[in-house]
Order: sequence, then C-alpha cells, then structure tokens
Amino acid sequence: MLTRRYLVSILCVGLGACAHVKPLPPSEALSTEQREEAIRRAAVWLPVDVASADIKAGPEGFAVPADGWVDCDYVEKDMSGQSLKFTCKDASGDELKVKYGPYNAEVYGEVLATRLFWALGFPADRMYPVKVRCRGCSNDPKKEPQPGSGTVEFDPAAIEKKLPGRPMEVHQDSGWKWSELDKIGPGAPENVRAQRDALKLLAAFVQHTDNKAPNQRIVCPKGQELATKGCRQPLLIVQDLGLTFGKATMLNKNKNSVRIADWVEVPVWKEGEPCTARLEGSFTGSLADPKISEGGRRLLSDLMNQLTDAQLRDLFEVSRVSRRSSDPSSHPEDDPAPASVDEWVAAFKAKRAQLGDRTCPL
Repeated sequence: MLTRRYLVSILCVGLGACAHVKPLPPSEALSTEQREEAIRRAAVWLPVDVASADIKAGPEGFAVPADGWVDCDYVEKDMSGQSLKFTCKDASGDELKVKYGPYNAEVYGEVLATRLFWALGFPADRMYPVKVRCRGCSNDPKKEPQPGSGTVEFDPAAIEKKLPGRPMEVHQDSGWKWSELDKIGPGAPENVRAQRDALKLLAAFVQHTDNKAPNQRIVCPKGQELATKGCRQPLLIVQDLGLTFGKATMLNKNKNSVRIADWVEVPVWKEGEPCTARLEGSFTGSLADPKISEGGRRLLSDLMNQLTDAQLRDLFEVSRVSRRSSDPSSHPEDDPAPASVDEWVAAFKAKRAQLGDRTCPL
C-alpha cells in the first residue's frame, strides 16, 4: 500500500513543489529555537480602517497605475514552481517578478486575494495588475527561458513586490505551516488567537488551496529589527495567494481557481461540523477544514462587513476578472464565458453573509 508521504514525494516532483533545502549564511539563518520563538509571539493582523482602503490603487510601493504599461529588460533566472512567470529589470535597475498569461489564474487571483488581505489588515506581498513590454523575452519565458531578440508584450500580467522586511528563516523558503498558528506564547499580541483563527477562516473563504509552508513567510518589518537576528514584532504572512477564488483541490489546479462557478459551489462552513471552515486539503498543503473560534469568526465577519459595495467593485475590476477564462486549447469543453464584475460582487456578498449565520464555541 502506498503511503501518503510516498505519494506526496511523487506528486511534488510532478507539480514542481518539492522543498529543496537551500542553506543561508550563518549570519542570516535562525536556529530552530529562534524560529519557534518568533512564531509564538508573531502578529498576523494589524488594525486598519477598512472603509478608507483604496482597493483600486492598492498598497504603496509601485508607481505604475492599474493596467498601465511597464517596460523592462529580461533577466534569465531560474523561477521555481509551475506558474508562468519571469524576471526582468526596469529602468531603475530593480528586478521585477512578473506573472503572465491570459489563462494563468494567478495573474487574476493573486491581485484579488492580496488586495483583500491588505484591506482587511492581514499583511501579504503586494501584487500590481499591469501590462509588460519585455525586451529580450521569448514569447513564453517559462517554457523558453533563453533570451529572445525583440520585445514581447504580456497583457495581462501582474508584478509582485515583497512586503518590506527581513525574512526570518532557518533556510531559504522554510516558511511556516498553518498548524503552527496554534503555537502562542508570551509576547504575542492581545487577542492573537482570534486574529489567527480569522486568518485561517479568510484562507478558507478565498479557497487558498496551495498553502504549503514555502508559500508563507516569517517577516521582521522594517524598524522592528534587533541585534543577533531578533525582532520586536515578527509577522506571519501569506506570500503566494495565486490559486484562490475557486475550489481547493488535492492537486491545486489552475483551472479551478478564479472560477465563480467553483467558488460559489463551496460553502464557507463544513456541513455537520459547527464552526469548521470548508477547505479541501491538498497533497502539498498544510491547512484543511480549520476549526474556528467565535473570536476569529466575529473578527473576520466584522472586518468583511465594513467593505462597501464600491470597494467590492474596485476589488474585482482591478483584478480584471472579466478577462479570466480557461485555455480553450487545453479544455475546449470547459471554457465558460468569464463572469462579470457584478456577478462576482453578488457572489462575494452571498458568501460574506455566511460568516454571520452562526455562533461558534469560545
């Protein structure tokens, strides 16, 4: 009989999700004890004025407006994972991580999810919806990484900017598992259990399927650094939210993400289990059907209810969901017309209402 661990090892090779340990210099690497201590007192949420969030503009950190053009020069660089992405440099010399492709769910989903997390006060990396003119790119840099001779346009595309701060890692991409959110110790923020449960519930709400440890990061924000790799207030953030707003699956499928029919099919709560959020586990993930406390449910419900209709329209417009469809060459029998912004807003409000339809044990 094949064990789960053996199956995971096979699948992670096929999916490009294997965690190859990359050591860090001793001056940067945390010990196991330092890492665990940081997790026990880390924050996952920061107080915000939800109603004032300009979701269309998004967080500061990038000068190009939504759907604007970015010009850059291709950088041949190994890019992990299976999603379509490449690296290029802009005129100032900054390296840009670009996700591309009209059938790539992450181009839409990562803008959607990160803008929502940011507006609600849950720190995440920043995604900017743009169009890119890349000098020296091939037509498909993920599949053809060798430099080309001309300029290639990628529309739509999204550029990722890391949340400012120092990664706190034992080795590169060590990340954190969702089960580690239950480790709370002295020095943690007030009401941290409710905040961590709200984060789990939000992950289930958006159907964050690719939730393996390397897709989360421990960060020491700027201004919080202490000597000897310490940090006054570490943050636990989710750093890859591309496969969302669809249906979580065992294999983290692109075609099931940013699909309104799949998203509305999954209820917020698991049937027959009070206050267990519905999220199917994946072979590579570390979160499935999380149990939620009343404090966590109430916090997320209260935050969500502060979002205005105008903000919700901005959320789905800036994410360009009306352009999302399946690749007809891969799934000719399964290529429905993309849902409109109005349909997405209505679906969001219906699922948001489910957050308030019960009371959970304290």
